[in-house]
Amino acid sequence: MKEKKNSLKLKHKIGYGLGDVGGVMTFALMSSTFSMYCTDALGIAPGTIGILLLIWNIWDFINDPLMGAYIDKTFARSMNPKGKFRPWILRSAPLLCVTFIALWSVPSLFEGLARLCLLFGLKILYEGSYTMFNIPMGSLLSSMADTDEDRAALSSARGIGSAGATLISLFIMPLFLKRYGETNATGYAIGAAVCALIGFVMCLGHYALTFERNDTRKQTVDADSIKVTDILQVMKINRPFVALCVHGLFICTMQYIGNTLNNYMYSDVLGDISIASYGTLLSAPPMLLIFIFGPMIAKKIGLEKFIRYGLLISCVMYVALFAASMLLNINPWVYAICSNMAMGFAFISIYMQWGLLGEAIDYNEMITGKRTEGSIYGTFNLSRRVGQTIGNSAAMILLGLVGYNGAQAIQSAATITGIKTLCNLLPGILVLGSWASFKFLWNMDDKMRAQVDEFKASKK
Repeated sequence: MKEKKNSLKLKHKIGYGLGDVGGVMTFALMSSTFSMYCTDALGIAPGTIGILLLIWNIWDFINDPLMGAYIDKTFARSMNPKGKFRPWILRSAPLLCVTFIALWSVPSLFEGLARLCLLFGLKILYEGSYTMFNIPMGSLLSSMADTDEDRAALSSARGIGSAGATLISLFIMPLFLKRYGETNATGYAIGAAVCALIGFVMCLGHYALTFERNDTRKQTVDADSIKVTDILQVMKINRPFVALCVHGLFICTMQYIGNTLNNYMYSDVLGDISIASYGTLLSAPPMLLIFIFGPMIAKKIGLEKFIRYGLLISCVMYVALFAASMLLNINPWVYAICSNMAMGFAFISIYMQWGLLGEAIDYNEMITGKRTEGSIYGTFNLSRRVGQTIGNSAAMILLGLVGYNGAQAIQSAATITGIKTLCNLLPGILVLGSWASFKFLWNMDDKMRAQVDEFKASKK
């Protein structure tokens, strides 16, 4: 039965949110626990892991846009009546589950070079499977939603799913590590299997409760005309998409610098690292308010303005927190509340950006004649991956440049000042860069939206 415009039901929003639950149940462990698994349980030297991480990141840079272009090309050729994206979700879900479980269990059964080769190969397979799931799952939003209100609702649902899965997975894994020990591979294997199986069930729920509104839209281009290099032309003429890529680069760099250096701020500056553990709990209430009221605010003032205002507030809060930390002895709890509020306002852009990506995809089809959600989503994801890599690497390099010495119980005054700068002023500057991408690059206005709506109506 054909879905009508504005026909999103609660089950569709829940179903879309389950997609990020399914993916993040495994992805969250890769960013939080994987390095410890490699060094403590598998006994691999940190330097070796550093080299492997560089290679794996390069693979991530390559496979995102390639997968997106492949999805676009295969659909143009086959016009699969089951849809452009949902079939890929069904294919990739079991692969994502199996490769993740294998990655966290099989290498421990071997020794030496064989262990290292298996770890390398299984990580490549997992990342490929994750990309095969994540690209169509993210691109599906533009197919399900036709209005700002629907896009905001699905973006909010995705944000809830991502945050919920992160909390669940980071709760489950430590339980098994505590029971079996951080140097015992068994705990990692069991924890990973539990998270992967939960994620697999959520992926199936995502498939069952979503639909594709645009899967019967007439294909106006030949499959052979869709090329990976098309994205270069898109970057030249699609300013909204360029704005999103610049935003993704800045905001992910900020996020990963903050994640990496947060403990140093609490431990070496504020003197109480235990308070860092409550950061997620402190950020949960404002995030919940954003998820609930975000779509309504976006409907009233516009999705792009909602994101832009959140980024500007975050920037001001970070700069004010930096000034206060330089002039006053801030109570650790006060700092935790203020820093998490600043991060929360910045995260409005992360949780709600997917709706704007849908607009950029619709606009791109109008100006190019090609509907290539996969390529566009894959390239946007690439900009975020680059930001993540820069954030991870820059954080440690900058920490060394400010004179941090892990062997010293008390850091020098210059190092303390440097940590304050890296944890407060630098995030404020990076958030300002993200704000600028929407202020000066994003050019979708009411007139352009009306043109896009008219174009979409002519295609049905």
